[in-house]
Amino acid sequence: MPLSIEPAPHASCFSAHDRPTWELYSTCVHCGLCLQQCPTYRVLGTEMESPRGRIYQVMLADEGRLPIGDAFVTHIDRCLGCLACQTACPSGVPYGHIVERARAQIEQRYHRPWLASWVRHFVYAGLLGDYKKLARWARRLRWYQHSWLARAVRASGLLKLFGLAPMEALAPQVSQAFSFEDFGAMFPARGERRGRVALLAGCVGSVAFDPLNRATIRVLQANGLEVIMPEGQGCCGALHAHAGRREEARTLARNNIRAFEQWSCDAIVTNAAGCGSAMKDYVDLLAGSSEDSETAASAQEFVKKVRDVTEYLAELGVRPPAHPLALRATYQDPCHLAHAQRIRSAPRELLRAAGVELVEMQHPDYCCGSAGVYNVVEVELAGQILEEKMDDVAATSVNLLVTANTGCMLQLRSGVARRGLPMQVKHVIEVLDEAY
Repeated sequence: MPLSIEPAPHASCFSAHDRPTWELYSTCVHCGLCLQQCPTYRVLGTEMESPRGRIYQVMLADEGRLPIGDAFVTHIDRCLGCLACQTACPSGVPYGHIVERARAQIEQRYHRPWLASWVRHFVYAGLLGDYKKLARWARRLRWYQHSWLARAVRASGLLKLFGLAPMEALAPQVSQAFSFEDFGAMFPARGERRGRVALLAGCVGSVAFDPLNRATIRVLQANGLEVIMPEGQGCCGALHAHAGRREEARTLARNNIRAFEQWSCDAIVTNAAGCGSAMKDYVDLLAGSSEDSETAASAQEFVKKVRDVTEYLAELGVRPPAHPLALRATYQDPCHLAHAQRIRSAPRELLRAAGVELVEMQHPDYCCGSAGVYNVVEVELAGQILEEKMDDVAATSVNLLVTANTGCMLQLRSGVARRGLPMQVKHVIEVLDEAY
């Protein structure tokens, strides 16, 4: 039986804008097949921390029987948005759209503590939306990371005293060069030209994973692809949408559509699973807005071209690497690649093409606990979820752990360091780049 047989007759706690609708959440039949797939349910074991439990709370709020207060916010915020429940669901419940809209209601109708509100505004409206500001703060962080001050702070014990040690362990090393310095550049194909692609560099990707972006360009070039870095591109909006800041996500989506449609290309590629998932969802994000009625066709064309870089290379067929790697490795499926985009075989095909012997871990598609900024705002719970993942990783007894998402790389490196495992963590493209 569905949770509700008709739309709520009572005064809803939701506003009309960006609300989880009855048509979305009523598809849940409360079967419970999602429970053991949910990381927070496996760790905490409570119904309200499961997908169906959260959907039930959304229904109650829509019926006016549950206020958008502390309890509702806590349970919705604790969701990682990994979408493993969508893979398990026999009814096709669009859980990701439900929880994102529930967070949009929280953003509109709930007053967070002033410090949390300020930090959220600084990060989402400031840093991620303004690459000049992001670059300034990234340079400051890079100076700190290489200075005597960082060593002194660690030695003083202040990080542990204030509970900041886990966050510092997760902080990415800022790159020496920033990817947005190459915006507007074109990189020629090597050998016979097979096509042209446009690369999304990403916000954090531009300042913390520039070497990965450059490796991505080299691998694409080696496969006969001309690579362009469209000028004017920005953050994909994934973090904003997941945080319920959908208007900001829409602004970023419109900007990227305008930036990329200026260039003729066969595909728009990204090396971050979360970015690809968000861009493939631009049509839904922009739907229903009168402001976007004229950009609907452009959004459709944009989405048709979006590919994860592993997906596109597997579709194209990779050229044999010059130096196949004699390595044994295990692969971790990023949630937004396996569950959101349903891409599982492509990364594995590329690793085998690079000469890697794959040792499959148990539960390769269980969430690692990264989930955007989740491992920063839910440090303890993310750590427990990571421990579950590291049990499976350690059991493989390999010395290379591979994934296909930048956030997962940071989280898994933290897990490897915490366990003291003699293991490197790399992106699929980095491995393939070595083979070329």
